[in-house]
Amino acid sequence: MPETPPAPQVAPRDFRTARLIALVAGVLGALFALATPFLPVTQTTATLSWPQNGRLDNVQAPLMSQVPVELRATIPCSAVAQLPAQGGMLLATAPPQGDRAALEALFVRVSDTSVDVVDRNAVVASAQRDELAGCTDITITSDIDRTHAIFNGLSTDTGQPVEGQLLGDLRPQVVGVFTDLQGEVPAGLAFDTTIDTRYSSTPTAIKMIAMIAAVLCTLIALAALARLDTSDGRGHRRFLPAHWFKPTWADGAVIGTLLVWHFVGANTSDDGYILSMVRVAPDAGYMANYFRWYGVPEAPFGWYYYVIQLFAEVSTASPWVRLPALACAILCWLVISREVVPRLGRGVRNSRVALWTGGLVFLAFWLPFDNGLRSEPIVALGALLTWVSIERAIATGRLLPAAAAVLIAAFTLAAAPTGLMCVAALLAGIRPMVKIVVRKRREHGTLPLLAPIAAAGLLVLTVVYSDQTFAGIQEANRVRQATGPNLAWYEDYLRYYYLFVETVDGSVSRRFAFLVMLLCLFTTMLVLLRRRRVPGIASAPTWRLMGIVFGTIFFMMFNPTKWTHHFGAYAGIAGSLAAVTAVAVSASALRARKNRAIFLAGLLFVLAVAFSGINGYWYVSSFGVPWFDKRVSVSGIQSNTVILILFGLALALVAWHALREGYAKPPSSPRSARGQRIRKFAAIPLTLVAAAMVLFEVLSLVKGAYSQYPGYSLARSNFDAITGSSCGLANDVLVEADPNGGRLTPIIDPANPPTNPNDPLAGVDPVGFDPNGVPDDLSADAVEVKPGTGNTSTQSVGAAFAEGQSAGTGGGQGALGVNGSTVALPFGLDPATTPVLGSYQNGVQKPAFVTSSWYGLPERSEDKPLIVISAAGRILSYDDTGAMQYGQSLTVDYGKRQPDGSVTQLGTYLPRDIGPFPSWRNLRVPLDEIAPEADAVRIVANDPILIGDQWLAFTPPRVPTLESANSFLGSEQPVLLDWAVGLQFPCQRPFAHHNGVAEVPRYRILPDRPLAVSSTDTWQAQEFGGPLGFSQMLAESVTMPTYLKDDWARDWGSLERYDQYYDAVPAELETGTETRSGLWQPGKLRVF
Repeated sequence: MPETPPAPQVAPRDFRTARLIALVAGVLGALFALATPFLPVTQTTATLSWPQNGRLDNVQAPLMSQVPVELRATIPCSAVAQLPAQGGMLLATAPPQGDRAALEALFVRVSDTSVDVVDRNAVVASAQRDELAGCTDITITSDIDRTHAIFNGLSTDTGQPVEGQLLGDLRPQVVGVFTDLQGEVPAGLAFDTTIDTRYSSTPTAIKMIAMIAAVLCTLIALAALARLDTSDGRGHRRFLPAHWFKPTWADGAVIGTLLVWHFVGANTSDDGYILSMVRVAPDAGYMANYFRWYGVPEAPFGWYYYVIQLFAEVSTASPWVRLPALACAILCWLVISREVVPRLGRGVRNSRVALWTGGLVFLAFWLPFDNGLRSEPIVALGALLTWVSIERAIATGRLLPAAAAVLIAAFTLAAAPTGLMCVAALLAGIRPMVKIVVRKRREHGTLPLLAPIAAAGLLVLTVVYSDQTFAGIQEANRVRQATGPNLAWYEDYLRYYYLFVETVDGSVSRRFAFLVMLLCLFTTMLVLLRRRRVPGIASAPTWRLMGIVFGTIFFMMFNPTKWTHHFGAYAGIAGSLAAVTAVAVSASALRARKNRAIFLAGLLFVLAVAFSGINGYWYVSSFGVPWFDKRVSVSGIQSNTVILILFGLALALVAWHALREGYAKPPSSPRSARGQRIRKFAAIPLTLVAAAMVLFEVLSLVKGAYSQYPGYSLARSNFDAITGSSCGLANDVLVEADPNGGRLTPIIDPANPPTNPNDPLAGVDPVGFDPNGVPDDLSADAVEVKPGTGNTSTQSVGAAFAEGQSAGTGGGQGALGVNGSTVALPFGLDPATTPVLGSYQNGVQKPAFVTSSWYGLPERSEDKPLIVISAAGRILSYDDTGAMQYGQSLTVDYGKRQPDGSVTQLGTYLPRDIGPFPSWRNLRVPLDEIAPEADAVRIVANDPILIGDQWLAFTPPRVPTLESANSFLGSEQPVLLDWAVGLQFPCQRPFAHHNGVAEVPRYRILPDRPLAVSSTDTWQAQEFGGPLGFSQMLAESVTMPTYLKDDWARDWGSLERYDQYYDAVPAELETGTETRSGLWQPGKLRVF
């Protein structure tokens, strides 16, 4: 057979041009990219001047940065005389009634005796009202260095001007300009403030040219590097080999499961957060984190969110906007099955068990972590592609794949901080890559080889800083670090601690995924350490694969937050590692029976620890899911206990084989039929357990959807979106728009008329119930916040307790009511028509009992499905899991009217009570659960327990007209969608912000109370630069009664209406443009 002639050698001079192009284009590409952050941008400037249009109208202008760059106000002293004798407000940057307004805003207030300039609860300057005759005007200035006020024309007894100042950054918060002045605008009245719009910028022409040049030079340099790679006489390999497009049964199983999970599976915690950000980004001009951190941009991380923004501009339906994550999942699997598995050795490549094991462990990781809008999916894909590119570079001796790896790693890192795992992939392959460079430098030199790689790595700067500056991003990083959470590298143990706390962040599925990856990691490492070379496994690529895991564990230490959702980045690597583990276990199993028993014991221990967590998922994803709040158990038998017993038996088997070593019959030969079966099926326990976990997760969510139907579930909502009904939870939340419109008419029984004809609620001879039998403080019971709960404002080891209740439900005193009550009523109920009775007593406690008069029911209709009773106190009920909540008895009798005016009782119903105790809430009686012929109801309350906190209060029953939240809110008016709910309300419009000023929301949608008080209320708070800092300063919050259709006992969340303190209009801004260098900044943002 004739020998194949060697490839002809190409003369070195043929590559001189390529070397020159690679060097010049690479250096220029790197320099252009490096220059991008420092090149100038065009900033949109904005100032607020008042009065506007020659009128004294109040204006709203809540600043995203909370405080302006600088502020100047001039108030003529003659304006004081326009206020009444008791005084008033000359000028304020926030309504004085607003939450934290006194602590944050600027007020120029007049009393009957003085005029005071007050900034952030500190008096800057003050003058007596009767001494203003010589005063011309009051001038106020405030900037980053000081706040100063002076009464021009006035002097003290010593001849000094009447003035004062506060040193330091005490700039006031501005949410608008408000005054009690009326009539004509006083001459000389002026208020001017410069708004912080440093992030409202676009690239200048020179910056755009530099970015385009960086891209072109990098592409040219990479093309030249590809040419240099061919100097060995070989052509380039095909980018996608033919087997890429050959489907397998494993493809069908993995991709099919991903498709099913896309519609029925749980979402991730930040989906609503991210969707709201991308929806408002086009109007804002940049991707701001407007739930926290004073509206600073997401850069230098977050380009992946712009991809989601493109999808959101088409539709905000959940199945649509999550398509990028699904695409990442499918690509991850294709890379694992087509590129990773073949590179791990002949044994891995030819093993179906290895392929299926890799796919199932990949699914076990992906399902609980990556089915949402967070950036872990793109990081998981980027890490795989980086590793594969490095392996291709090593296998072929080429540098173009290495440059591709650097390019992918850089863009992955710019997507999220967890992208540092790509750096781990690069470092894992750095030594063989250096060898390739050293070998090639003899022919081409060093710089022509490295310059294109450097340009590829730095190209990402043109994306990160495309419309932002170096100084701006540095300030954004400072704000995030100062505001927090910002934990040190040595506190990374918290991340692993949180995985073992009974929360959704430490659920069964999340624990199993991470722990099985560690089991695969250490099993493979021990096998390779013990045997050095394992037949069928490529040792070097496997070590580099394990190096990525170890490197990522190290690099994750430097993430400022320690949430467990970051583990989603391991999905692709974990699946790859599981594939090689399947072969490593098979090879090791032939050595000793003890090894098989040890691996089985380790797998059972992982399962036991995993099943010590709850089967919970995030927010609405848990609706109907079995064991969502507890450990998995059947008939009281705990699953983790059973698995722990099996683990003990496996350990006994390990001991048995260890004691018999040297005496028992030796293991079967690999050549024997038994030996081949052992080798083939030794990894089956891992495969079966991973398959069982995937099946358990999918069936848990399917069962949840089935048990919820026809009520809301994530799966039903996703399938509804396909048919065109894409508004999610807003279609199922029913709003009681007018709580006073559903009043029922009392029925006066001639035989048993009420003791007080004017108070039918009290019925006949009430005992212990009184119109004022309600304590002033109705603060709800605290909620335990377990450590590691996602997006809480702090991260710590111990549990915390969060307090809070729906707006307006916390008690207090109000106007005199129809039955003499002065109790403050919730939900907008009118005291002039709504009586109250309560059993709370001061001093010696006495039993209380009351049976109200009967109330007539209206004709039943689809928009009136409920009888509602507003109640407070501790009331006996059963929650949505069937657990009893201890309290005093309040039941509803229902009956049928008789011709003589009496009512015949037909039955009794225990109302649904979602809590919290003891605040005001709405008890629910579904009309379809009482006798269809019933046309009257009454309340029976009994409080025999003589303990101070055991009391109850209630208002009359009502049958309100309900409409869907989608119909009530519409899609046009601005709404504050708490970060947890955005994905479930895709049709409601989140409030916008433009030129540094936020739109004032009219409503706020909150998640369920535990999540609201522990996370959204704190994460979005004033002190952390969140939108609650201005929304609650401008308006009073009023909770509107809402109910979840066909799931009446569910606390889905709440809806609040914002009633503005002042009748104000949005301010008109004066805008312009300025060219700013990359190092310019107008000073530091004020951070608490």
